[in-house]
Amino acid sequence: MNTGSHAEVQLENEHFKVTKWTIEPGGHIPMHVHEYEYVVVPLVSDTMHVVLADGDEIIAELVAGQSYTRPAGSEHRVENRESRADIVFVEVEKLG
Repeated sequence: MNTGSHAEVQLENEHFKVTKWTIEPGGHIPMHVHEYEYVVVPLVSDTMHVVLADGDEIIAELVAGQSYTRPAGSEHRVENRESRADIVFVEVEKLG
């Protein structure tokens, strides 16, 4: 199934997992739950739509290089609805 997104694991050890995500125009990352606390480092300035498990939506305004964090247990689907460019970010999960 082509979701219009792909992940590239850049580093994984006993402390961290670092993944570069690319979401193509019209693409999405399917609904998922984060097992660990994580930091997102946007590589572009753009708008993402985040659909929560209960159906609520958040419009996330990404600014290149401006990081944010989310707690373990976050459940959502991430979409690139409006941009004509790829949305690219690095996700750093704090393992264990």
